[in-house]
Amino acid sequence: MPAAGYGTVQFDRVGGRTALVRGRATSPLRLFCPQRNGQSAWLVSSTLGGGLLGGEAIHLDVSTGEDCSAVLGTQASTKIHCSLERQSARQHLQARVGADSLLIVAPDPVACFADAIYEQRQRFDLSPSASLVVVDWITSGRWACGERWAMTSCRLRTDIFVGQRQVFRDAIRLEGDLPARMGRFNCWGSLVLIGQRLASAVDGILERVAHEPLPVNADVIYSAGPIPGGMMLRIAAISSEHVLHFFRECLMPVARMIGDDPWSRKG
Repeated sequence: MPAAGYGTVQFDRVGGRTALVRGRATSPLRLFCPQRNGQSAWLVSSTLGGGLLGGEAIHLDVSTGEDCSAVLGTQASTKIHCSLERQSARQHLQARVGADSLLIVAPDPVACFADAIYEQRQRFDLSPSASLVVVDWITSGRWACGERWAMTSCRLRTDIFVGQRQVFRDAIRLEGDLPARMGRFNCWGSLVLIGQRLASAVDGILERVAHEPLPVNADVIYSAGPIPGGMMLRIAAISSEHVLHFFRECLMPVARMIGDDPWSRKG
C-alpha cells in the first residue's frame, strides 16, 4: 500500500490531445481532473481540510509522455497549521517531462499560520526539448487576524535538470524576525520559465523588467535574470492579489499557447 499522502500521475498523448491516463492518491491528498478549454490536461490537487498539520507529508510524482501539455494547480491556497510538537509539514513534488512537452506548475499560494514549520521540495527532470513553467509563492499568513510572518520556519527548494545536467537550484529559508525582514510586503513569489517553447515569453518578461523602473515605495517590486535555457523572476508585494495580477500578465503568452488561463477563475 502506498504511504499516506502519496499520489502518482501520468499524462500521455491520446487522440490528438494530452490526457490523464493514470492517477492515484491516498488521503489526505486528493486529485481532480477538470475539463478545461484548449489542448492541455489539467490536474488539481487538494488536501482534506485544505491544509497540512505538523508531521503530515504530501508526495506527488508526475510524468508526461512526448508532445504533451499539462497544468498542475491547486483547489485553493495550502494552509500550514501550527506545529504543536515541532514537527514539520512537508510537500514534495517530483516531475519528469518528456520530449517536446510543456508542464506548467501554477498552484495557489502557501499560507503558513503562526508557529508553523513547513518544508517544500520540488525536482523537475526535463528532456532536452521539454519546457517548464514553475510558480512558487507564499503569503504572510492570517495577517488580517493579527498573524503576520509568524511561522517558525519555512524552507523551500527547487531543482531543475535538463537531460543529466542540473541547470537550476533555488533554496529559500524563512526564519527569525520575519516581520522586520519582510517590511510592508505580505506576499513573496518566484517564477521560472525554461525551454525552447517558452523562448518568446522569456524574452518578453526580461525586456519588461529591464525597461520598467520601479517607483519609490511601490506596492510590487520584482527582479529577473537569465538562467540556462530560460529565466527566473522574484517578486514581493503588499498582497497576494498584486502577485496574482503580475503573474497573469507575465504568463499571458503561455495562456495563449495552451488556450486557457491557469488563474482565470481565481482573480
